[in-house]
Amino acid sequence: MEETVFLTQHQSFVFSQIRKSVKHGRLAHAYLFEGDQGTGKHLLSSWLAKRLFCTDVTDNEPCGQCNNCLRIAAGEHPDVRLIEPDGQSIKVDQIRQLQQEFVRSGFESRLQFFTIRQADKMNASAANSLLKFLEEPQGDFVAVLETDAPGKILPTIQSRCQILHFAPLNPAELAQRLVADGITSESAKLLAGLTNSYQKAVEISQDEWFNDAKDAVVQWYLYLRKGDLMAFVYIQKRLIALAKEKEQQRLLLQMLMQAFRHERNELLRQSQTRQLLENTRNVQLILEAEQKLAANVSFQNVSEQLVLRILRQTAVDD
Repeated sequence: MEETVFLTQHQSFVFSQIRKSVKHGRLAHAYLFEGDQGTGKHLLSSWLAKRLFCTDVTDNEPCGQCNNCLRIAAGEHPDVRLIEPDGQSIKVDQIRQLQQEFVRSGFESRLQFFTIRQADKMNASAANSLLKFLEEPQGDFVAVLETDAPGKILPTIQSRCQILHFAPLNPAELAQRLVADGITSESAKLLAGLTNSYQKAVEISQDEWFNDAKDAVVQWYLYLRKGDLMAFVYIQKRLIALAKEKEQQRLLLQMLMQAFRHERNELLRQSQTRQLLENTRNVQLILEAEQKLAANVSFQNVSEQLVLRILRQTAVDD
């Protein structure tokens, strides 16, 4: 199944924990799955529901093909419920309806299962209603709360859940997931170097600014590699217009860093020792520029000084 393949590859620790708990009958009543979007929280919730209701379990693995597994996948099993934000929030009426349905035993078995996606978006009334439900459980159920913002979940709710942390995807895994979602390989690799958060990577990729900035930084990098003074002129000509906000300024420098790190990988494959030393110095200069930007030196001053230092170093090496 898709869930098993992804979780085995990318979240082996939490997947192993859940598999052992199911196998030995030690599941908690409530879980809080916390981690970045795209790290597999909902896939594990789906796997767990199928595992609990599957009629043809083999080696602690749901078959994915029986009537129960297919109905869960389609969102049609009467004892498996999904709650998601209604608009901008999860409302108290959604939790109350869930409570009413849980007064009775499951339609087809004693067990009932529910998942709350983006649980951090419960409004205050909904959160308090859920807390009461978890404090005074009725019937046999397993609950999964999913969130990428655990700090927004009431501490009293967290204390009644077993918390499982989903690790961020590593750059190669994140790039692979982004490509699977339709982002070009080139952009996916760049985004994976800018953030380890799937959600943040998607947000950046959907911003029109990203494509303009990506192309501009490629040109800036080429000027720098050639030792061309246009790299200095280009700051005023092109980059300043793209660097209106602090986050944009930071990302421009990080994109430049990724270009030099990609170059480094190529040089390592080719065993180009002299060029590697130059590359290492350039990466260090960019790191120092990032520190100056973080210390509130203006982007223009930081960038112009960076260019002059790289060009001066290139001239010395030549």
